[in-house]
Amino acid sequence: MKPSIPKGTRDFGPVEMAKRNYIFNTIRQVYARHGYTQIETPAMENLSTLMGKYGEEGDRLLFKILNSGDFLAKISEEELAERNPLHLAARFCEKGLRYDLTVPFARYVVQHREELQMPFKRYQIQPVWRADRPQKGRYREFYQCDADVVGSDSLLNEVELVEIMQEVFSSFGIRVCIKINNRKILTGIAEVIGASDKIVDITVAIDKLDKIGLDGVNEELRSGGLDETAIEKLQPIIKLSGTNAEKMQTMRQVLATSDTGLKGVEEVEFVLRTLSAEEQENVEFDLTLARGLNYYTGCIFEVKALDVQIGSITGGGRYDNLTGIFGMPGLSGVGISFGADRIYDVLNQLDLYPKDAVQGVRLLFINFGEREAAHCLRLARMVRAAGISVEVYPDAAKMKKQMSYANARQIPFVALVGEQEMADGTVSLKNMESGEQRSLAIDELIGALGK
Repeated sequence: MKPSIPKGTRDFGPVEMAKRNYIFNTIRQVYARHGYTQIETPAMENLSTLMGKYGEEGDRLLFKILNSGDFLAKISEEELAERNPLHLAARFCEKGLRYDLTVPFARYVVQHREELQMPFKRYQIQPVWRADRPQKGRYREFYQCDADVVGSDSLLNEVELVEIMQEVFSSFGIRVCIKINNRKILTGIAEVIGASDKIVDITVAIDKLDKIGLDGVNEELRSGGLDETAIEKLQPIIKLSGTNAEKMQTMRQVLATSDTGLKGVEEVEFVLRTLSAEEQENVEFDLTLARGLNYYTGCIFEVKALDVQIGSITGGGRYDNLTGIFGMPGLSGVGISFGADRIYDVLNQLDLYPKDAVQGVRLLFINFGEREAAHCLRLARMVRAAGISVEVYPDAAKMKKQMSYANARQIPFVALVGEQEMADGTVSLKNMESGEQRSLAIDELIGALGK
């Protein structure tokens, strides 16, 4: 029987890894250009760090690690007989695999607060694990690419994160729409219509405007328990359209009696105003954006790809109490997370990977025997010194076998160096795509490959 891997996990072969590294390296370079520094935290954390931070469902989806040694030693027969899985897991397990990068980051900030310079700008690109039911696009092991600034209330951080999103997707060549909203605006709407518990229902209903029309939205609001007065007050919001500036003007009028709501409008206006005219073009105020309502407290962001049908490929926002869960209250932060797996799918569908990002070896030296191979090794060192990826075939196998290897590996050039070439100080360079073959000195060969 062939070996297999757990459901919800994946192997990544050489081509996939080249593509993934292109994604991670692009994001890493943009983060670094903006002054973010990288940290890594362990794959496993103490369960006391993780439990109770993600709600009941999150606790259930944590992968827990059995204590080493005799984990049954301290368990009574009565406890075993009860067969209470949550209780037994708490007794058997002291550690778990991290569920996200945010809680480990909060733990890191509290644990190292004496050493950290505030504001602290960090990025983290690591895998996380969830004991979820695997399905299309949902895995038990996947990567997150997070960046956060903690210890600063300035909205310039939000502006910078929008710029980072713009730079990353511009580098990838992916056309996107960056949606922005603010938690305070949503709170303000709830205040104005007197229905604070209905804000999610309201945003979900408004989001269906294109599909079910104005009457349909109003009917859905009625069936959700809103009275006619509240629905009347919501009409300008449901019909919200026009430029960002026009939308904000409407929001100001609707939220005139809510200080919280107006504060949210001011925050969004500041971010939009501070971006350059070019950067503003694909940023859109979207009232229906309501991610992480129990978590975010200020601006919230979501990025949609324009040319591919796929969910959000990046998201984030402002939160007020990241470290409060570990007894260090009052530390505000703002962060984003790129969805590497979805970005991978978008780049694949749009065929946007640059050739050099996924191309491996550029040149293969054919092996004609011991003496020729030793000569080729010296030449290969010179080619590598010029930054070009090169291999010498290890065995003096039949020419057909070596050529087949080059084709299977999609190596674009092959170098043939026999007795004549060794005597002349040349290399016969064959272009595997065109079949063209020419005789070159080693410096000419390096020049030809560098193009």
